[in-house]
Amino acid sequence: MINTLLLVRHGEQLDAEHGIVDGPLSPRGVRQAQALADRLGGLDISHVWHSPLQRAWDTVRVITERMPALTAEPSALLMDCVPTGHLPEMPAAFEPFLKSFTEIDYEAGAAQMSDAVAEFLARGKHGSTELLVTHNAVIGWFVREVLDAPDWKWITLNQVNCGLTVLQQKPGRGWTLVSHNDIGHLPVELRTGIGENYSF
Repeated sequence: MINTLLLVRHGEQLDAEHGIVDGPLSPRGVRQAQALADRLGGLDISHVWHSPLQRAWDTVRVITERMPALTAEPSALLMDCVPTGHLPEMPAAFEPFLKSFTEIDYEAGAAQMSDAVAEFLARGKHGSTELLVTHNAVIGWFVREVLDAPDWKWITLNQVNCGLTVLQQKPGRGWTLVSHNDIGHLPVELRTGIGENYSF
């Protein structure tokens, strides 16, 4: 039986461009979550896990309004975090961003992601499909882990708001990346989260 993890970055946050740390979804973020729910509607999802932050929780609320049979539960392992500081192999362009965090932030992020990998990728589910609504860095770390890529690669793996990444594990095999940052369900005007809006 195939185990599947559906990884989703939360919808666009209201006023995020003004430096607000957390908050509700913007009207566009609500539409992103609705489009995602329509995309997921035919799947047999066993459980939804989400970051406790409001933007992730609001995304789940919108999804479950359209998919009321789903059960959802917060997990601190899916909180926004920074899994590493600046590493020697990293392009210098990432250094200014990472300097805004402390060694304590890096240590906490590394510990969180170690526990998250152990919880969600190594618990031996049998044919389950779970939805994880979380944050950019968390999804980047999961993808890096599955691809066995160097630690620093997490910072290069970015997700659009409500983009869909799919990981699967077949019996007797390791986890594989089926798709990354799939945005086919999002019309052009809803593609936000990586600098300029996506136009393809």
